[in-house]
Amino acid sequence: MSAKVGVLGAGAWGTAVAKVIAEKGIDVDIWSHEAATAEDINQRHLNSRYLPDVELPHNLRAFTDPAATADGKEFLILASPSLYLLDSVKKILSVPSIREGETAIGVITKGFIPTAKGPRLILETLEDYLPGFYRQSLVYIAGPSHAEEVSRGKITGLIAASESAKQSIRFRDLLKTGRLLVFSSFDVRGVQVAAASKNVIAIAFGMLDALKTSAAERGMEDIFGDGTESLLLAAGLNEIQTLGRAMGATHPETFTSISGVGDLDVTCRSIFGRNRRFGREIIEKDILKSFTSLDDLITRISEVGYLPEGVVAAKYVKVLAEQHNLKMPISLGLYRILNKEITPIEFLHAFIKDLG
Repeated sequence: MSAKVGVLGAGAWGTAVAKVIAEKGIDVDIWSHEAATAEDINQRHLNSRYLPDVELPHNLRAFTDPAATADGKEFLILASPSLYLLDSVKKILSVPSIREGETAIGVITKGFIPTAKGPRLILETLEDYLPGFYRQSLVYIAGPSHAEEVSRGKITGLIAASESAKQSIRFRDLLKTGRLLVFSSFDVRGVQVAAASKNVIAIAFGMLDALKTSAAERGMEDIFGDGTESLLLAAGLNEIQTLGRAMGATHPETFTSISGVGDLDVTCRSIFGRNRRFGREIIEKDILKSFTSLDDLITRISEVGYLPEGVVAAKYVKVLAEQHNLKMPISLGLYRILNKEITPIEFLHAFIKDLG
């Protein structure tokens, strides 16, 4: 084998995780669907587009062929955005080490997968496509983390969730360093739901944050403060728990641990959060103005210039809430904002009135 680890997806998070592993002296191959990014990694040891100003190890190599990246690896980490994850996996099904189940597979993508049956969790969807060896042995990795911080050695905690204790431990050992702490969990469904749905809450939080800091400038009554944001965050966590239970979460502590409240908090409050940023730009830049609906926004999401996963998740959370008959006012309110049915101010006032 030329390398022990492959990473499919050279965005910021995939690159950061690949860097952490490569710095442990392990050869890592990473797949980029953009030739310019692959060349940047190989020639300059940088990913200028997605992770600027972070020098990458020389034992991290980039490819533009996903099958070549996955071939013969002991570990493969899937990092493509949820919109494109299934297409990435379909491109590696013929790789011998995947076909024979010799490669351990972990997933760091957050979101839901659209299928003919409606939105589904990532691992259960991948199990339908991957060889039977992978059933109940895939590992889902999430937690309060940002590529910008992990790539710079900031202390961070992650959860490696799997129905297979052996595979969870293998990925935990692969990823952990003195500054990247990794913990095991059996609550695969709960961790996935928390990772996907928190992005929806973070967009709402970003809108509120922008209104809190600019109400006076916009001629509005200054009624939003830090306490309002904490109110939204706590109510959002309740919605995540509600959806998680309905979708088969097995451990209540999942939502009070780093994969629940921890991931939600950092996504809502960090300056690196793309979903928080998108929420702020709904207020500050009227970024929804050029889109006619949520479906139009998803179709033309590349025009935003970055990928706020919560936009896609908002569509699927609405479907899941209706399927399970759940009351989720923040998530459903955000759906209506993105679908151009109500304004952010109308949503926030209706949300607070509903709580009261």
